Amino acid sequence: MKQFTVEEIAQITGGMLTKVQDAQIEKIAPPVLADEKTLALALGEEEIANLAKSSAKAALVPLGVQIDGLTTIEVERPRLAMMKLINLFYVPPRINSGVHPTAVVDPTAKLGENVQIGPNVVISHDAVIGDNTRIMANSYVGGDAKIGKNCFFHPGVNVGDRVQVGDDVILHHGVSLGADGFSFVTENPDNIEHARKEGAISGEDSAKHVIFKIPSIGSVVIGNNVEIGANSTIDRGTIENTVIGDNTKIDDLVMIGHNCRVGKGCLIVSQVGIAGSCVIGDRVVIAGQAGLADHIEIGSDTIITAKAGVTKSFPEKSIIVGIPAVPRKDFIKQLKTMKDAQEIFAKFKKYEPFLKEFEENVSK
Repeated sequence: MKQFTVEEIAQITGGMLTKVQDAQIEKIAPPVLADEKTLALALGEEEIANLAKSSAKAALVPLGVQIDGLTTIEVERPRLAMMKLINLFYVPPRINSGVHPTAVVDPTAKLGENVQIGPNVVISHDAVIGDNTRIMANSYVGGDAKIGKNCFFHPGVNVGDRVQVGDDVILHHGVSLGADGFSFVTENPDNIEHARKEGAISGEDSAKHVIFKIPSIGSVVIGNNVEIGANSTIDRGTIENTVIGDNTKIDDLVMIGHNCRVGKGCLIVSQVGIAGSCVIGDRVVIAGQAGLADHIEIGSDTIITAKAGVTKSFPEKSIIVGIPAVPRKDFIKQLKTMKDAQEIFAKFKKYEPFLKEFEENVSK
């Protein structure tokens, strides 16, 4: 079991130690769950208040917080310090050394040094796996795929043919990279084309339309230090590649369509859907359940709030809100207009009897 002194914890977190008593730290927990060998994480007001009923001898607290009778480590950025501590105590998933006997590795595949391959993993023809990469059970790596160094694939990951994955990439359970894009065409204009062009559905022979699949001959390129959450999918490009930039983090259940280009350092939260051929700049944040229509561009350093329905392009440093999505300042104006309209309507109802009386007198 890992064990640290409060002095060591203070050095690791870069915090300021106020020592009341010695404490050997074996784990971290919220104050109400902490015992004498636990460092209590009191990062917010509620947790700080709970220290009074905690059994902990030491606590991590925001800068400027001191508790009588308790050893404290004050930090300027509590969440950053928490990250360092979690990494300190984190125990990674275990995987067998080398290649598991049940794995199937094509003879033409190339495995780097210290590669670990779990049970029932399939590595297809001409795939390349970089040094120190670990691939857990029931995963698949397609033909001609290129996987970088120091990657970690959780169970059930599927990487399609010709997909490229950079170094230090984490793929969680059930990630799919390189499925065909959702691309189809009809021989004659269909209802969607009529609606876009004319604003109405006017086709007479829609029932006879045959829908033809457009195969995807592009691929998916994932940059370095990218993390993709469980059951998220990134489709390959129709002709060009779908690209995810370095240091981008993608949550669970995210769908990114064909031909999209996502920049560096983006944060994409759970259940976001990005339709095909979108261009997302660097450091863009897309909050949960937001949806982006196809063929739009989002400038760098933009924030798209939760459940926003984005139907058009926006410049850099925008804050995008609502359905359909508009700049935040316009959304606030809309709310104010709605409030003003309610007040106007209430006044109208108040004076409506006088208006009716006036109209009756005029008509006589």
